[in-house]
Amino acid sequence: MIIRNGSVPSAPGPEAWFTGQVRIDSRFAAEAPSRLGGGVVTFEPGARTAWHTHPLGQTVIVTAGLGLMQIEGGPVQEIHPGDIVCFPAGQRHWHGASPLVGMTHIALAEALDGVSVTWLEKVSDEQYHG
Repeated sequence: MIIRNGSVPSAPGPEAWFTGQVRIDSRFAAEAPSRLGGGVVTFEPGARTAWHTHPLGQTVIVTAGLGLMQIEGGPVQEIHPGDIVCFPAGQRHWHGASPLVGMTHIALAEALDGVSVTWLEKVSDEQYHG
């Protein structure tokens, strides 16, 4: 199966899950028995996800810009094009753009019993700026 670029309309990142301007493109969910789903997510400068977890983990591949990410209890870290970030199953984390430069990544996660993500509270400005 080929999902052609532009065949799925762009969608804004829901306000409950993101801070700032976020666009989600090329969303997909594989057909069973596969559990893989994902999409291309573009964050404008300062935009980021809320804290969240994935029951089977998440892989993020940075394709453009400059990003930030944090696993709960760890430091805020920069992520760059070509970086691959693997978030462990059940680990609270967030990711997004740097304050002055946007960032685009491919986000991939598997679903467990139909759930691929659990959204939590938003990342505060204090947390974001580390």
